Amino acid sequence: MLRLHPGTVDYIIIAIYFVVVLGIGFVAKLSIKTDLDFFLSGRSLPAWITGLAFMAANLGALEILGQSANGAQYGVAAVHYYWIGAVPAMVFLGLVMMPFYYGAKVRSVPEYLRLRFGEAAHIFNAATFAIATVLISGVNLFALALIIHLLLGWPVGGSILAAAAIVLVYITLGGLTSAIYNEVLQFFVIIAALLPLTLVALHAAGGWSGVEHRIKELPALGNAGLHAWKGLSTSHPTNPLKSSWIGVVFGLGFVVSFGYWTTNFAEVQRALSAKNLSAARRTPLIAAYPKAFFPFIIILPGLIAVATIHGLGVGKNLSLQYNTAIPHLINQFFPEGMLGIAIVALIAAFMAGVAANVTAFNTVVTYDLIQPYLWKDRDPAFYLRWGRLVTVAGILISIATAFIAKGYSNMMNYIQTLFSIFNVPLFTTFIVAMFWKRATAMGGFLSLVAGTATAYGVNRLAAYHVIFHFGSALSASFWQSIWAFIVGTVVLVVVSLVTKPRPEEELRGLVWGLTRKEERTVDEDPRDRLWWRSPVLLGAVVLVIVLVLNILFI
Repeated sequence: MLRLHPGTVDYIIIAIYFVVVLGIGFVAKLSIKTDLDFFLSGRSLPAWITGLAFMAANLGALEILGQSANGAQYGVAAVHYYWIGAVPAMVFLGLVMMPFYYGAKVRSVPEYLRLRFGEAAHIFNAATFAIATVLISGVNLFALALIIHLLLGWPVGGSILAAAAIVLVYITLGGLTSAIYNEVLQFFVIIAALLPLTLVALHAAGGWSGVEHRIKELPALGNAGLHAWKGLSTSHPTNPLKSSWIGVVFGLGFVVSFGYWTTNFAEVQRALSAKNLSAARRTPLIAAYPKAFFPFIIILPGLIAVATIHGLGVGKNLSLQYNTAIPHLINQFFPEGMLGIAIVALIAAFMAGVAANVTAFNTVVTYDLIQPYLWKDRDPAFYLRWGRLVTVAGILISIATAFIAKGYSNMMNYIQTLFSIFNVPLFTTFIVAMFWKRATAMGGFLSLVAGTATAYGVNRLAAYHVIFHFGSALSASFWQSIWAFIVGTVVLVVVSLVTKPRPEEELRGLVWGLTRKEERTVDEDPRDRLWWRSPVLLGAVVLVIVLVLNILFI
């Protein structure tokens, strides 16, 4: 049975962490004067803060437990979620898309669709995004409760309620500012736990050569589990992902990845809180650097766990699910004191994931549904009050959705399904509309509906092995995303060609090449012109890094 036995020192560390987290919320409340302060931190934060928060918002319990589970289940091929499925899209967001978001002064991703396509597309996207955020927030809640139950024996329901209450307090008090500064703290706490854990576990396994030897002897992985790019042929894929290179490169590397990183408001919101356009562009680029190296402290522990822990991923034993890879290593290697830091890291990871989605939820519901369609032109205090009420609602709904994830032994499979249904159709519509001025309002709305319906339909057909037969759950998510992208694009183009486009002058700042005059002005801060702050340079260097890493693990 997987069970930790924390001592007095560990509980003191956990208590101190909770006090600090709540303290940040109370301090942040002092700076909240308007709704913009609550939802976007008054657009006043420096790039290094927003960059670390951008990264930490993604570094939730889902990321740590789910991606380590991928490492255990799929081997080295799981690095594709970082080097193909994250960094290139983060660079694209910083260099290409942030000027649209920040320059247009939109307060959310759905608000861009309102400016570009009108109310129908706006309402549909805002509603589906709100649903997606509480579902994903629920996954993080269940992930934490499951791990706390396994490690400490606390009841799942009680763990969910207690952790949700803490997030509710600091988000309701300090809004996005509280979330961001807590995310920066959480980032360093998580690194402080995962880095030493990986080093100690790797040493105990006999170094990388020892892990290689053990992986080769595993029937489920074998030698194929040690390579990222081998066995991805279109005719007979032998890689543990059971996907061809088309699914990995186009499905994950383009559709899924760009759909998540460039249009997921839970991430983009951190960049929109930056103090100017230069800082906003650098936000995802700064985050891309730690992201490139995270496989070494998340994927690698999963590999070590499946190579050293007998029975991991075999059978239906809750204590031996792939999701428990890192908790098993914590149980095996961490003494008192470090155990407390590890538990805090898992709790911090949960809080980062839930807070990111809840702050996105309260912003979209308030700015994209309540303000434009229910109560227009009210004073800032009115929307601030509603923002706090929506935060409470978001947490309560997340608690209810937490148990949907219960049936998934690898939560990343579940979350990829959500991304393909909710994020990919938005990206499809967004990317075409951003580069093609002929795209019309009706085309955009029907594209969103068709893409969402296609992703869900393919998912259901594949689940019952009707028409579609995919090698693995991850491969299925790649291909349902591809189908959603193709159908959404075709619908957008065909409908736009037979409907009337908007005048070009109305699209300035919303379509590539049609720039507003005010966007041509330089940033207010002269330091942003320093060569080492160049977004192009930052993006180019990190792309070279991931290229080298891909070659090393080919």
